[in-house]
Amino acid sequence: MPTLQGSPARWRDAVRRLEDEGYATVAISDHLTRGWAMDPLVAMMAAADATNSLRVLSLVLSNDYRHPALVHKAIATIDVLSGGRAELGLGAGWLAADYAALGLEMEPALARILRLDESVRLLKQLFAAAGPIAFDGAQYRGRGLEGLPRPTQLPRPLLLIGGGGRHVLSLAGREADIVGVNASLEPGAVRSAGIAGLTAAAAEEKVGWISAAVEDAGRKAEDVELQVSVLELHLSDSAADCRRHLDSLADASGLDRARTESSPSVLVGSLDHCADLLRERRDRFGFSYIKLGPDPVAAAPLVRRLAAT
Repeated sequence: MPTLQGSPARWRDAVRRLEDEGYATVAISDHLTRGWAMDPLVAMMAAADATNSLRVLSLVLSNDYRHPALVHKAIATIDVLSGGRAELGLGAGWLAADYAALGLEMEPALARILRLDESVRLLKQLFAAAGPIAFDGAQYRGRGLEGLPRPTQLPRPLLLIGGGGRHVLSLAGREADIVGVNASLEPGAVRSAGIAGLTAAAAEEKVGWISAAVEDAGRKAEDVELQVSVLELHLSDSAADCRRHLDSLADASGLDRARTESSPSVLVGSLDHCADLLRERRDRFGFSYIKLGPDPVAAAPLVRRLAAT
């Protein structure tokens, strides 16, 4: 999602440029610290309203910040008003500074994941409800909850669950339409940790957890799409420039250059090389939903190249 700089008109123009460049979706994070300005749900609606076909995704909402009934109401409303372009991404929460800013206790990961599991079940009931429902869980309870408005996308907008550990990725394999595969991040982790924690070997292990959960749930592999975020993209035809960039990344992440270059979170090289890498990673890991960051304008030539093949 473009940052909120300058006038609202400038922000809308930046969103429209993403659509013009051929991006399928614009994604927004959910943070309260580190200078993050925009509310994700409001920004999703504004981005959808400024465009004609661009889909809007929360990548991801922290489950602990909002009651799932309120998340359902917001996403269903965005889906209706956008003509069916909303995608709901959820996670268990990971940034300690956000919890501290809200005065919330950041419980251990397993407790947050169990709460996310329950939230997903309530959300699915609300999207499927033909009338008022009651929900009695360990974390969430309610009476007379209505699944309104009915979304344009039926049975519901696509659900993405993102995370890095075995418990949350297994939950995603059981329940999500899209699984976001990330590094296992400690509270307060920086960008380089997202690269160090998602080596090729780590990605293979995580995809294995997801595949096992999909199979155990009686689902088909083709029913689940795998998503990964490219945290570092550097397009250059200069081999020397690419080596320098990879060496700098390796120093920051604590990996050697080879493991840095093979991380699914890293794309460094010529346009042809990076397009080939994405195809190879699709075939090897199953990653077909790619978030290209951090500069969508710089990544636009790659989007155009892939769209043309």
